[in-house]
Amino acid sequence: MASTHTESTGTQLLDHPAEAESVRHRLPRQTRTGAPLLGVTAMTAALGATGLAAAPAQAAAPAPAPVTAADEASDGLLAADPGLALAARILQQADGQRTAAEESARVAAAQEAQAKRAERQAEADADRSAPALPVAGYRLTAQFAQAGEHWAHLHTGLDFAARTGTPVTAVTGGTVTSAGWSGAYGYRVIQTLPDGTELWYCHLSRIATASGPVAPGTVLGAVGATGNVTGPHLHLEVRPDGAAPVDPLPWLRQLGLQP
Repeated sequence: MASTHTESTGTQLLDHPAEAESVRHRLPRQTRTGAPLLGVTAMTAALGATGLAAAPAQAAAPAPAPVTAADEASDGLLAADPGLALAARILQQADGQRTAAEESARVAAAQEAQAKRAERQAEADADRSAPALPVAGYRLTAQFAQAGEHWAHLHTGLDFAARTGTPVTAVTGGTVTSAGWSGAYGYRVIQTLPDGTELWYCHLSRIATASGPVAPGTVLGAVGATGNVTGPHLHLEVRPDGAAPVDPLPWLRQLGLQP
């Protein structure tokens, strides 16, 4: 009896480990439900929980400009050949220098053209500022200090006879300081020069400039026969410092004018 019990017990001990090993390597059977556990929805939720789902939002940023095959080939050649890279830099510098030289030439040409325009303008201004006789198409009818029955004293000016309405212009630059009726002088305009000399333009039929600065050739009025006269003419007097009159003829000649 004891021997039989022992063998039976030993047989059970030998069979048990094999059964236990077989059970250990089996996986428990999983029950399948409607959709796979790792479907698209489940993967999206899992990625969103870990922060990896934010990548598609970043894809909305503008993509960089595509690199063309020519760019890749050019970059590859420059990187592979230092000589080509140096030549490219030299060409780039040459282009920059040529552009700078062309710009400098354009600026110089513009400055030269501006200088020529300024020179022409200065010449024109000089022409306009040159002294000029006060009347065109005239003839001299009376000299300074001439005696005659028409004057109570010697003649105090120079008479330029011309048709009524002929423009009377400023001999040189100055300022009109007086204009209006003046008795025997008729309508008169007084121009004061920078050195204080006064020029009197008398017997005018009308006054065009009554005051203010004037340049040579500015119209002051027109030839007339107002005041004590026998015919239309301009009576011109020259009075240094506004004092007694002097002979207008040599004074005009000093300005380069030949009446």
